[in-house]
Amino acid sequence: MNLEPLLIIELALLGLGTGFLAGLLGIGGGMMMVPFITIILSGRGVGPDLAVKMAIATSMATIIFTSISSVRAHHKRGLVRWDLVKGLAPGIVLGGAVASLGVFAILKGSWLALFFAAFVSFSATQMFLNKKPAPARQVPGTAGLVGAGGVIGFLSGLVGAGGGFVSVPFMTWCNVAIHNAVATSAALGFPIALANVVGYVISGQGLKHLPPHSFGYIWLPALGVIAVCSVMTAPLGARAAHQLPVKQLKRVFASILYLLAAYMLYKGLISF
Repeated sequence: MNLEPLLIIELALLGLGTGFLAGLLGIGGGMMMVPFITIILSGRGVGPDLAVKMAIATSMATIIFTSISSVRAHHKRGLVRWDLVKGLAPGIVLGGAVASLGVFAILKGSWLALFFAAFVSFSATQMFLNKKPAPARQVPGTAGLVGAGGVIGFLSGLVGAGGGFVSVPFMTWCNVAIHNAVATSAALGFPIALANVVGYVISGQGLKHLPPHSFGYIWLPALGVIAVCSVMTAPLGARAAHQLPVKQLKRVFASILYLLAAYMLYKGLISF
């Protein structure tokens, strides 16, 4: 697979778009990236099973870079609850390792596509209805945080997303203020991405039929172009969030997510 100009343009547009939406709506770009990277890889001769896995792994790898950019801005405003990051991170690393080294390598890409479709549909519904869990309890102790982190890391590893749709509702439910929950979720993106990426690289070693410029399941051209472009546009999206009707935009974005979930459902079903 040659790195022709059209491919670079496609990846750049994807990075610019997902970065802007991440800043505007406060969500990670994984749910957008995975279907589009799957389309790009499939259109260049990569089999559907491998294309889905590489899209999930590559999407997760971009979060390493975008989370660093995002958390710096949140930290300057004093919004990150580092005590929660410290408590959740061990479970996240463990859950991510189980997902990326074990379940991800064993499951066929078709099953991962179906799981992605279900998860994105749930997240889109959550966004469309703009429902937030009512604060019901206090932050749990060490064991509870490790367990919650394990679930967040595991789910993120299977769908290639930063975990915000799980971690933010969990923290809000635990009486953490929404602004602190969003900022802390951004900080959690780094250990989520790092733990899973290590697993994707290890479990993808020695695979046949990988496209050129692959590192395990990670497709390096997409990682490089998307990471650079998304970091450029995320701050623009954050500024626009103060001027645009974000609530209405979230509903539009949720509708797009339904379409992307339908595509991944289709990819999963035809791969059986």
